[in-house]
Amino acid sequence: MRSPAKTLEAYRAKRDFTVTREPSGEEASRRAAKPDLSFVVQKHAARRLHYDFRLELDGVLKSWAVAKGPSLVPGEKRLAVHVEDHPLDYGGFEGMIPQGQYGAGSVILWDRGIWRPEGDPHKGYAKGHLNFTLEGEKLKGGWHLVRMAQRKGERGDNWLLIKATDDFAREAKDPDILEEMPLSVLSGKPVEAIAKDSLSRTWTSGKSAAPPAASAEELTPRQRARAPLPQGDAEPAPKSAKRNVAAKPFTFIAPKAARKAKMPGFIEPCLATASSAPPSGAGWAHEIKFDGYRLQPALDAGETIIRTRRGLDWTQRFPSIANAIAALPVESAIFDGEAVVEDKGGIADFAVLQDALKEGRQEAIVFYAFDLLYLNGFDLRPAPLTERKAVLEQVIATAPQAGPLRYSAHFAANGETLLKHVCALRAEGIVSKQIERPYRSGRDGDWLKAKCANRQEFVVIGYTLSTATPKAIGSLVLGYYDEGKLNHAGRAGTGYNQQMAKDLFGELEKIKRDKPPVDGPLTAEARRDVRWSEPKLVAEIEFRGWTTANMLRQASFKGLRDDKAPTEIVREVAVSPPAGGWQMSRSKAVAAQKTSVKLTHPDRVLWPQAGFTKQSLADYYDLAWPLIGPQIIGRPLALVRCPTGIDHDCFFQKHQWEGADEHIVLTEDPHDDKSLVSIADFDGLMALVQASVLEIHPWGAKIDNLEAPDRLIFDLDPGDKITWGDLVAAALEVRERLREDGLESFVKTSGGKGLHVVAPIAPGSNWDDAKAYCRAVAEAMAAAKPSQLTATMAKRERIGRIFIDYLRNARGATAIAAYSTRARPEAGVSMPLDWDELNSITRADYFTLANVDRRLQTLHAEPWQGINKIKQVLPAKKSAAIRATR
Repeated sequence: MRSPAKTLEAYRAKRDFTVTREPSGEEASRRAAKPDLSFVVQKHAARRLHYDFRLELDGVLKSWAVAKGPSLVPGEKRLAVHVEDHPLDYGGFEGMIPQGQYGAGSVILWDRGIWRPEGDPHKGYAKGHLNFTLEGEKLKGGWHLVRMAQRKGERGDNWLLIKATDDFAREAKDPDILEEMPLSVLSGKPVEAIAKDSLSRTWTSGKSAAPPAASAEELTPRQRARAPLPQGDAEPAPKSAKRNVAAKPFTFIAPKAARKAKMPGFIEPCLATASSAPPSGAGWAHEIKFDGYRLQPALDAGETIIRTRRGLDWTQRFPSIANAIAALPVESAIFDGEAVVEDKGGIADFAVLQDALKEGRQEAIVFYAFDLLYLNGFDLRPAPLTERKAVLEQVIATAPQAGPLRYSAHFAANGETLLKHVCALRAEGIVSKQIERPYRSGRDGDWLKAKCANRQEFVVIGYTLSTATPKAIGSLVLGYYDEGKLNHAGRAGTGYNQQMAKDLFGELEKIKRDKPPVDGPLTAEARRDVRWSEPKLVAEIEFRGWTTANMLRQASFKGLRDDKAPTEIVREVAVSPPAGGWQMSRSKAVAAQKTSVKLTHPDRVLWPQAGFTKQSLADYYDLAWPLIGPQIIGRPLALVRCPTGIDHDCFFQKHQWEGADEHIVLTEDPHDDKSLVSIADFDGLMALVQASVLEIHPWGAKIDNLEAPDRLIFDLDPGDKITWGDLVAAALEVRERLREDGLESFVKTSGGKGLHVVAPIAPGSNWDDAKAYCRAVAEAMAAAKPSQLTATMAKRERIGRIFIDYLRNARGATAIAAYSTRARPEAGVSMPLDWDELNSITRADYFTLANVDRRLQTLHAEPWQGINKIKQVLPAKKSAAIRATR
């Protein structure tokens, strides 16, 4: 660790402290140590307005210049240029920096507080990935600072400042905190007032101001390439895709390999080749793969035209993007990028994009530019990727931050690390690009794509009718082309809600035909109940894999693609990455389970809002069986059944019922005249699916030892206004109290609102002892924090508190099973977690049928591995003593 005196040398060398009132930092080394680390954000109206983000570390303020300021929208990446360390005293500075001095302009203290790093901040800072929590007057919650890959010839140190998804995050449609709270937390004034007040304050020492900074034309080529870009006067967004070309022009130094050329027409895009894993090592840049529409906006003489990857004119479909491109201060340009709609976590969702287009919600659509092919008379395609992106970033920086244009950054993290993170965030995957290659049309291996799940487009060649909904499809029949011949690929029977199923029926009825459009014969099973259609529609499908007969396994519909021609749809075959590439350490693929249970009405929609059917549920449990099986086999079960879906009557089923499948096991209960139900194998689970069981609640004991509990369960149920952080803190406290008594525990989301902490015990205690012990733990926690926690079930006691429900530990009481679905609108799943994963999600219903497949397929280790093998004993004497005092 370098001393503050050393790290502040660069800071002092840039300033004349006889002229500027900025602190010199001479007193920094003599300041008393503080238990908390401070942070400040200063709004700085210099040559260009920006925000200086500073974190205290090692006796100085580590500093970044954030051009557009911090954003509360998770996933919105704000460029943060790392600058010299500043003294701690600078955290209280507000005033004018005189002309002629470094950073001349007005400064206000926009925010201040403390920051709490996750893990060792020195290691995070050195590695280029800081995760931390801010407790400021304006900024709060989790944040990330991530160092970007350095371009060839670049000296700057560029990072990204990103808000984490938590209770302090906002959606893109919410007010911008920079506009909502523009004033100083010190003086209460706007930054503009500082300059007006400067004449009445002694900000200078009487020396004449230096002349203004050199214009872009007066700088050297290297300086111009890195200089802040001219902003011009802010103008309202144009009403059409044309602009006033008198706007201040953009200047740039063309890359050496670029060539002067006339504005070309449509350029066939560079396409990514599917790869079994991302490449590693130098020479590659990794970007997030977007789930949207690939677009090629072209600007010429102030008018924009937007083309699809096939060259179709879609300008009218994306007027907000067209207008934003037209407003850029450039004469001519061709961009390559993707139009998307992002969720609150910053993840693009193709289905939501389609909804936004259908409903005319242009404000929700953003355009991520990831390449620049032509600019102001120069064809940039011959230049290396890094040089094209350097110019692209400068161009996009001239756009208003509230507009739809975004720069698609690449990351210094290796492909393995990035893919792991994006898969955990439910993104589609990553694209890896060779940084020294020119832009080449077609699929030539310069770009590789590694996906988090099997996903590609297929041609729709027919459909089956729904057995539950009139004039609606039950499944789509799919195909793909191979050397000009159309092959049958199977069916997709899940992924659409009732309205989608009706809309698809209407579309396909218009193009129906008598015979299948495929080349070659089809089996009787492939023809069964199919209505054939002309191969004119393209559907995006996510699937589990391929069978030995080359049919799709467990395919799910994601949306129609009208930007791709049916004849270009081929079966994607993943290539191996270049030598030295990383082979992803995924959990082993699980073979499809075999079952003798036949599902009736598999296309019945059980979760109408989320669009999941009975077949969707069966497909999920087919994947999850090795994980959920050990949690429910041989235990009495209480079941939530919804025979016609969650929008209709649902009910608890604790005992046998008429017509129950033979694979439902019945066991006599000595305390009840009705039999208990359980399952013994996968057929039993499929029998529950056939009975439309949407929730599985097991006892904390086995069928063969009903009076001996083998699990303790603490259900943490949050009241109103309880944050995720509060809930996590309570779960961690339960864990620590159990550890004090020698008990290891496990945690999972409930799939609803709460968290469950589960401790396995040897089946040697009785129900009274188990309940008494859990009650004692709950009441001790509530007594220690009465304003935050309660062990009382009464609703009036739970307002604004977390109810520690210990009542799950009585005979006959149950709790939702790990990996079970929930009968709730979003189709939540109760998901086991590693303890250190609690801060990586933001709510208890984070995992749903929509994202759980990716979670399970990318697990490196089962979080509850070994839970059934741990032999630990309930502190029975302690429990008995507690009972004896009551």
